[in-house]
Amino acid sequence: MYRLEYDLTQTGLRAIFKQRQETTLHTIIENPQGLNSRDTWEKVNKTLGKDTISRASIINFLEDMRQMGVLTGDDHTGKGGHHWIYKAAMDEASLKQFITEQILGSLIRDFPEETKTALRKIS
Repeated sequence: MYRLEYDLTQTGLRAIFKQRQETTLHTIIENPQGLNSRDTWEKVNKTLGKDTISRASIINFLEDMRQMGVLTGDDHTGKGGHHWIYKAAMDEASLKQFITEQILGSLIRDFPEETKTALRKIS
């Protein structure tokens, strides 16, 4: 399962996702009809240019995001057997809200008083 990690040296979604992962999410969000892993892989690599990503990495990331609820997936049978059609379960704003809730939830669980104090200070 994908672990959310926040990189304080980055900004926006790049603080959570590598460029190729962020591109993968945007590719799925921009294709509301859904995409299988092959089509996603082809579109992402076209966008990335020379900084390509393997199909296995795409499949693993898509599946991690599906298990987290960021994406949905429908299992289809077709040429070559079973394959998933991935769709965005949330738009970019909802994704940012989800990430924020996950990170704050973890901080409140582990550092309840410190997190509440910090939130009051920055509010």
